[in-house]
Amino acid sequence: MSENRWKSAPTVLRDWFFATVFLIVFAEVAEAQQRFACDTLVVSGNPEYPPLLWQSSQVPGQLVGAVPELLQEIAAPLGLRVEVRNIGSWARVQRQAAQGEIDLVAGAFRTPERQAYLDYVLPPMISLETSVWVPRSREFTYQGWPSLRNKKGCTLINNSFGALFDQYALEFLNIDGVRSIEQSFRMAKAGRVDYVLYEQLQGQVKLARLGLDDEFVALGPVVSREGLFFAFPKRSPCNNGVMREAFASRLAKLVDNGRVLELVSEYGQKYRVGSL
Repeated sequence: MSENRWKSAPTVLRDWFFATVFLIVFAEVAEAQQRFACDTLVVSGNPEYPPLLWQSSQVPGQLVGAVPELLQEIAAPLGLRVEVRNIGSWARVQRQAAQGEIDLVAGAFRTPERQAYLDYVLPPMISLETSVWVPRSREFTYQGWPSLRNKKGCTLINNSFGALFDQYALEFLNIDGVRSIEQSFRMAKAGRVDYVLYEQLQGQVKLARLGLDDEFVALGPVVSREGLFFAFPKRSPCNNGVMREAFASRLAKLVDNGRVLELVSEYGQKYRVGSL
């Protein structure tokens, strides 16, 4: 129907058209809900991952950030509730995911080990670059992974930066794992380690919040660039094909229209000023 003919159509016809579309969409959502294994998803993720995810300073036990907001925009139209819980360190989150004690991991790089117990949702919500962070007073020449072989690094326990780098690090590098990234940066500042491995986005906002952004620099080239995914634990009772398909469809729309990047920018500012 042309635009002019559509405008001239009787009001009752237009109302009928929109009502029909609404009923079709509503019926599809209702049908999907009936096939969902549960109506509430218990979610957790890395609590050291601003502006995507971090521990609320105002509500104990709650994680806030761009990812919880994104989850609401994914889940609400599907009739799902999400409970984003702070259950401890990133290592603990991974253990509970492997045991099926949570229903969704809110952000994980894809590795062979994790694929054994996680079903990843496509597309990735965002792609992240990981850098070698060093104190400005102790910069060194970095030309790639081999430049780290005679140095000592630090990052979060059980952190991954892509399967290829993880394997290289296992064989050739000396990297300590600690519970908080603040500890990593303070160890580097004190000279206890030579560098910190951490994502560029997260490093920028974390250092700004700590008041250390003028004291550290990210060396180039980047260590890796990896997609960050939502993932359903295989042992979660909520995980089935209908759930994953509906979730992926909503996620893809929000990624395609730029909503994820809008939320990252918005919550980056909120983290810097400590408003949550």
